[in-house]
Amino acid sequence: MAFEPLPAVPDHVALERAILEWWELEGTFDALREQNRGGERFSFIDGPITANNPMGVHHAWGRTLKDVFQRYKALRGFDQRYQNGFDCQGLWVEVEVERALGLNSKREIEEYGIAEFAERCKERVAKYSEVITEQSKRLGMWMDWDNDYHTFSDTNIEYIWRFLKAVHERGWLYKGHRSTQWCPRCGTSLSQHEQAGEENHVEMEHPSLYVRFPLKEREGEALVVWTTTPWTLPANVAAAVKPEAEYVLSSDGEWRAKELAGDLEPVRTVRGGELVGLEYEGPFDDLPAQERVVHRVIPWEEVVLDEGTGIVHIAPGAGAEDFELARVHDLPVLAPIDESGRFLPGYGPFEGRSTDEVAEPVVESLRERGLLVEAGTTVHRYPICWRCKTPLVFRVVDDWFIGCDELREPLLKANRDVEWTPPQYSKRMDDWLRNMGDWNISRKRYFGLPLPFYPCSCGHLNVIGSLAELKARATGGLDQLHELHRPWIDEVPIRCEKCAEEVRRIPEVGDAWLDAGIVPYSTLGWQNPEWVEHGYATGAAAGLTGADLPDHAYWERWFPADWVSEMREQIRLWFYSISFMSMTLTGRLPYRAVLTYELVNDEHGRPMHKSAGNMIESNQAFERMGADVMRWLYFAQSPSQNINFGYGPADEVKRRLLTLWNSVGFLVTYANIAGWRPEWGAQPSSSQPLDRWLVARTARLVQEAESAYERYNTPALTTVFERFIGDLSNWYIRRSRRRFWNGETDALATLWWSIVQALRVVASAMPFLADHLWRTLVLEGPDSVHLAGWPEVAAPDEALLDEMAEVRRVVELGRQARSQSGIKLRQPLRRLIVQGADGVSAHSAEIEEELSVKDVEFGPVEASELRVKPNLPVLGPKLGKELGAVRAALEAGEFEELDGGRYRLASGDELGPDEVIVERRGKEGWAVAGEDGLTVALDLTLDPDLELEGRVRDLIHEINRLRREQGLELTDRIVLTLPGDQEELLRHEDWIKEETLAVKIETDGAELKLEKVS
Repeated sequence: MAFEPLPAVPDHVALERAILEWWELEGTFDALREQNRGGERFSFIDGPITANNPMGVHHAWGRTLKDVFQRYKALRGFDQRYQNGFDCQGLWVEVEVERALGLNSKREIEEYGIAEFAERCKERVAKYSEVITEQSKRLGMWMDWDNDYHTFSDTNIEYIWRFLKAVHERGWLYKGHRSTQWCPRCGTSLSQHEQAGEENHVEMEHPSLYVRFPLKEREGEALVVWTTTPWTLPANVAAAVKPEAEYVLSSDGEWRAKELAGDLEPVRTVRGGELVGLEYEGPFDDLPAQERVVHRVIPWEEVVLDEGTGIVHIAPGAGAEDFELARVHDLPVLAPIDESGRFLPGYGPFEGRSTDEVAEPVVESLRERGLLVEAGTTVHRYPICWRCKTPLVFRVVDDWFIGCDELREPLLKANRDVEWTPPQYSKRMDDWLRNMGDWNISRKRYFGLPLPFYPCSCGHLNVIGSLAELKARATGGLDQLHELHRPWIDEVPIRCEKCAEEVRRIPEVGDAWLDAGIVPYSTLGWQNPEWVEHGYATGAAAGLTGADLPDHAYWERWFPADWVSEMREQIRLWFYSISFMSMTLTGRLPYRAVLTYELVNDEHGRPMHKSAGNMIESNQAFERMGADVMRWLYFAQSPSQNINFGYGPADEVKRRLLTLWNSVGFLVTYANIAGWRPEWGAQPSSSQPLDRWLVARTARLVQEAESAYERYNTPALTTVFERFIGDLSNWYIRRSRRRFWNGETDALATLWWSIVQALRVVASAMPFLADHLWRTLVLEGPDSVHLAGWPEVAAPDEALLDEMAEVRRVVELGRQARSQSGIKLRQPLRRLIVQGADGVSAHSAEIEEELSVKDVEFGPVEASELRVKPNLPVLGPKLGKELGAVRAALEAGEFEELDGGRYRLASGDELGPDEVIVERRGKEGWAVAGEDGLTVALDLTLDPDLELEGRVRDLIHEINRLRREQGLELTDRIVLTLPGDQEELLRHEDWIKEETLAVKIETDGAELKLEKVS
């Protein structure tokens, strides 16, 4: 059976679809799992993708990395779990459902009905979990798609309840009353780790107001404060100054910090501490909410003196730092807005208005009363909701928190043992752990984890730890509890375990990172006494997955994960939540190694946004560039840098991969011409040096690729593979063309073996192309490259590789010399002299052929002029004042050239190759090139015989170009007609016939013609 010929260029999309169908038909993934079952385990835990929209190209980067390394470990024979995860509840899902339903507030959700809203949320999750599954398959991702975990399953929720009960028993759980970041559209507070990312802050234009606060008992004097949030002024209760800073009073009676007072002439200067305790008239004392508020100046060391006035307006109900100051100085706290960001009763004309809507009325009121000093605008970075992008406000609310102080040091200590890639992200994790605040776990929303907190009027907090406990203590409502979500869970009261009174659950739901953070326990069956078939497919997840709930023995086998991978922002999100929850439950981190990566931008480096028109959907990318090209783009990117993703970079990848495609096509063509078939399992046995070199070069590829995979170093893998394919094509195939033309079995067998091993190496990164080419080349043996295992090769022959590398250096320098001379490669030259590479003399014939020279001599090059100059950026700092003497010695030629590109001065000092700049100029009739102690010189003298041979080579080149133009097969014979003025070339008639497959050459034509022989 012959090899299937390849088209000129691959149709990536078509071949990928064909491979997908073939994998499905043959059950390739199932066969792989069965093949590795019982082998050494490699544990990977998937950070869940949110099932609320189609997968984006930014998701595809992470999912590519996850798939690549699982595939690699599978090639090494590791048994794996392959469980995909879906995040299914929380603001991610709620906001999208609100948009789909046209709902714009929590009031409208409640009018729509919480039960109906929950059903719509579940429907969206079901829809997009299926969409993402199909997209992931199209990407080439192999997972156990029938047994995904869904974080809204009752099982997952129960495990979180168990965690929360443990937290409560340790005394870490508390209800906090504080000012917190609040989304007025979503109507909920947000946690520190949700909002910490740069992507959650944008440049916004806000009012910039300078306002007078008249001092009491100091007629004509006033404090001047600066604010960019006019809506907070009706809630002002104090003004803060820096105690040790100097403050000045201007002639018009206005107090400012001296550093921010500009050129005004002060009439009095005092320390800030002297202003502390002064009382002033508030900007809105006439409002009912301000009744009995005494406004006064307080000290605050954190007052900054680089903007504003150095006097800070304090509104504890509208700022986190302000609220903390209220605790310290016993200030009243005025909370002016409700959960939708509208002013509450007690605020007069502002009641019912949003924070944006009150800005103009506030300014006008201040202006009318003579309190406005200056009004303008300023642009600054401002926080927005991570989910809906609404600008945030601060609001004083009661939230539930988990204290983190007791875990901070254990987490930091445990992080020292984690292998982070890139390694600098370990410090980012440390920085987050050192600075993290208590975990705000409650959200005033609807479709999320129901917090199992049942406070009683007796003062006892009941925390439920399992569904069984809930059922045992419930006083009713169990008949309608078909899943652990609102509103059904709200209808299940329990008995207080302390006083036996009936109590109800708080209405809040939990932070979505609790859902994802528990999966190293809930999916592996921690402390579960017996295996439960489909035990994870409970509650809202029933019917979406068939996932089992394993037993504790399974958890012990697969915990912790050997490796996890998510993008860098997950350091403060998923990595943090799984670490926090795991350390709480078992005192261990749930992972040993981490690969993290940055952001996906467009090909010009701009962030991708639909509004900017530069967003690429995953499905579009699949259809225009193909999944393998996407994967190679991701894999080639340093994970510590943003990737510039687009069709331009994709076309460049296609161009580079064409070398592999063409190499396989070359092999197929000549193997078919020779009627050669490979023997599976046979090792190359050729004694030919070039064949032995390719075997060694392939072994080095396997060695380097294994190192890259084991270090999770994706760019290293693409680099070593592309370098290898370049060597294969540009050295081995090009040097061996005549052998292939002659059908030499050793050449065919060596090239086939080498490409087959390379396909096994690259299969994890490019699963489709590798399998397509595998099925083209492997006529006997494993059906799929993914079932073939990692290549087993002998250690590379380093001496042979070094020797051939030196040969190639000679050739490269020879090409440089040719380029300098302007004489094309097809024009043969008489001789080449090589100095500094005597060890490659056995390869003279190859060098002669590569450089088109008749003779290669090894010895000193005397046909050049050598000029050596100091490399100033290197030698300058090193030598200082002595540099002048060294420069003079080099200019005078007072040095000796040593091996390895080194030079010894008359003083005895030696200079390394990086410390000098070397220029070699050929003498008349010579072209010279050199580097690092190696020099080559080309004799440019041409004689009639050489010139004639050059003309023959040009003719052969032109004839073969015409053969390709006319679509002739490689084996087609021709009759050749030369112009009459080229009859002289027939001195090399046999050579021309051999190179062009001409059976006859005539010279009576007016132009060059060729005709296929029938």
